[in-house]
Amino acid sequence: MTYNYSALLGKIVEVFGTQAKFSSALGLSEHTVSQKLNGKVQWKQEEMAATCDLFGVDKSEIPRYFFTI
Repeated sequence: MTYNYSALLGKIVEVFGTQAKFSSALGLSEHTVSQKLNGKVQWKQEEMAATCDLFGVDKSEIPRYFFTI
């Protein structure tokens, strides 16, 4: 199954400006984040929760950012 991460990408740009800054804030390499955004590697639950914290949104938003088909 392929997920649509356009909402996630938009929020990354809105909050951090670049994937590089987001990756650094999340504690992951740019390569790893790129693989996750391209569906080659799955997001871990802890990463999803940390992303919501970094965005300043409630964790109830996880489906919007990570599970849109």
